[in-house]
Amino acid sequence: MELDKMDENDWKYHGEGNKSLVVSHVQHARVLRLLKYSTEDAENSPKTTDQAFRHIQNIVDYSQNVMKPLLGEKFVHNGEAVKLPLDFVRQLSLKVQQERPESRCDKVMDTLSGCALCLPNLTQLSSCCCCREHRPPLCIEIKPKCGFLPASRHITKDVKRKVCRFCMHQHFKLANGKWKRLSRYCPLDLFSGNKQRMSLAIKHLIEEPQNNFNIFKVVLNELIQVIVSALLSSWDCPRSGHLRNTQLSEGRVTCEASLLHRDLLRNGNHCLPKDCVLDKILGTQMLDNLDIEGLSPLLKRVEQHLQMFPKERCRLQMDGPYNASFLEKVQNCPAEDDGSLEYAVGKVHQYRVAMTAKDCSIMVAIATCGEDDGLDQSLEIQTTKPRFTCSVSILDLDPKPYESISHQSRLDSKIVNHYLRRTQPNNQELDNLEELANQSLFLGRDRDGEDCTLVFHPV
Repeated sequence: MELDKMDENDWKYHGEGNKSLVVSHVQHARVLRLLKYSTEDAENSPKTTDQAFRHIQNIVDYSQNVMKPLLGEKFVHNGEAVKLPLDFVRQLSLKVQQERPESRCDKVMDTLSGCALCLPNLTQLSSCCCCREHRPPLCIEIKPKCGFLPASRHITKDVKRKVCRFCMHQHFKLANGKWKRLSRYCPLDLFSGNKQRMSLAIKHLIEEPQNNFNIFKVVLNELIQVIVSALLSSWDCPRSGHLRNTQLSEGRVTCEASLLHRDLLRNGNHCLPKDCVLDKILGTQMLDNLDIEGLSPLLKRVEQHLQMFPKERCRLQMDGPYNASFLEKVQNCPAEDDGSLEYAVGKVHQYRVAMTAKDCSIMVAIATCGEDDGLDQSLEIQTTKPRFTCSVSILDLDPKPYESISHQSRLDSKIVNHYLRRTQPNNQELDNLEELANQSLFLGRDRDGEDCTLVFHPV
C-alpha cells in the first residue's frame, strides 16, 4: 500500500463499532480501521497524532505479543499501524458518511491524526483458489461471549454458578429498554462441543430480531452444519480430530437459563477438539479464575500502591507496553495469593486478557468448491457435497483498560441483583436495589462491548 498515492475512491465503507470505523479496499484484500470520537470533541481531537499512533500501536502489540501466543498464530492477525495523508482521510470521511447507520453517527471519524490500523480483509479467502467471482464467499461474524460458569470460592451469589452472565445480562438489558425481547442464545451451548447444542445456539443467533437476514430452511440447516464444523476444526492438525476434556465440571457447562431440553444439556458431550478456535478462546477466557468478586480486593491492592507510587504504573505495565514481559506476567502468575503486589498485578492482567477473549469476535469465511479445485486440506470442511473451504479468524482483540475493571465490578452486581429480583420477586433483601439498574450503564459506560452476536457480511 503506497501511502503517498492514497485515493478515497479505492476504498468503501465496511462497518464500524463503538470505537472505530472500517473501510475496505475495492481490489485488494485490505482494510483500514480508523479511530472515532464523540461529536462533542469534533473541534478538538482527544488525541494528538503521537498519542493516536501510540494507541493503535498498543493494539498491534497486544494482538501480536499477548493474544496471538494465547489464541494461536492461525487465528490472530495483528496488522500494522500506519500514518495516512490527512487530505485522504478527510475526503474518505466525507465519502463514507452517507453510508453510516444513523445510530453510529453520534461519533465522527478521526480526521486530524491521520493514524489507522491496516489489516487483512478477513471476509475474503484471498489465498484460496475457490474464491473466484463466480463463487463468492459467505462471511459470518459471531461474538460468542463467555463460555463457562465461574466456580470461584469468592462468589457471594450462588446463581452465578448456575446461570451464565450473558443470559442474566439479557434480562437487565430488557428491563432498561436495550432489547425488546430476550435472546434464546446461550454461549455455553456454543462452547459445549456438542454439535446438537452448537447448532441450536447458532440457529438462535440467526433468529435474533436485530438480525434481518432471511434464508430458506434447507439452506439454513446446511449452513449451520458448515459453521459448526468450522468452529470445531483443529487447524493445527486438521485430520486428528482428537478431543480433550475441557476440565469443566457438569455445573460449569450447563446454564439453567438455557431453553434447551434438560436431557440434551445433561447428556451432551462437553469436550472441544484440541486447538479449535472455541477451545483457544475458552482457555483464554478461563484466565479469569477468581471472578470479578475475587479480583476486587486484589484490584484495591494495586490501586492503593499506585496512589502512593504513581510512577510505578509504568513498571507494572498497566498501560503497556504489551510485550513478552507483559505476557510473562499473565502466564506465570502464582496459583496462590502470597500477599504480594506482583501477584495482584498478575491477576489483574489475567482478568484484562480474559475480558478481551470474552468480548472477541470470530470471523468465518466460507466458499463452495468445485470437484476439480485444488484445495489446501487444512482449509477444507469435511461435510456432504458440495465441498466447502473456509477460514476462521479472531478479531476485536483490543486491550481492556485497567480503569474499566472497577466498572465491571459494579455492573456485575447490578446484573446479578436484577436477575435475582426478577426470578425471586419475594426476596426482601433485593427490594431496595432496583434503583441500581440505572440508565447510566446504557448511556455510555457499558458500550465497550458490542451486543450484536451474529452478523452476515456482504462480500
